[in-house]
Amino acid sequence: MNFNTILLPAQAAAPGGGGGSMLIMMVLIFVVMCLFMIRPQQKRQKELMKFRNSLEKGQKIITAGGIYGTIKEVKEQYVLVEVDNNVHIRIDKTMIMKDPSDLGAQ
Repeated sequence: MNFNTILLPAQAAAPGGGGGSMLIMMVLIFVVMCLFMIRPQQKRQKELMKFRNSLEKGQKIITAGGIYGTIKEVKEQYVLVEVDNNVHIRIDKTMIMKDPSDLGAQ
C-alpha cells in the first residue's frame, strides 16, 4: 500500500470545522489592533490638538521641520515665531509639533 493513500483520509477530515474559529480569530485580531494601535494614536492626536489650541505668546515650540522658536503672535490659522533676534517666520498651526520642555531641552 502507498504511504500517500494512508495519509490522504486523515488530511481530508481535519479542516472540517474551522469556520467558527477563523471568525473568532479575526475578531480577536481586530480587538488587539484597536487596543494597541488605534486608541493610543487617537489619544496622541487629541493631546496634540489640545496643545495647538492652547498656544500663547512667549511659549517655546518645535515645528514639524525641526525649527525651534518662541511664539510672538498667535492667530487662528498660524503663529508668528521668532527663531533668532529679529527673525520672524509665519508657521501654520498644524505644523507645530511639541514643546521643547517635553524633551527636557531648554
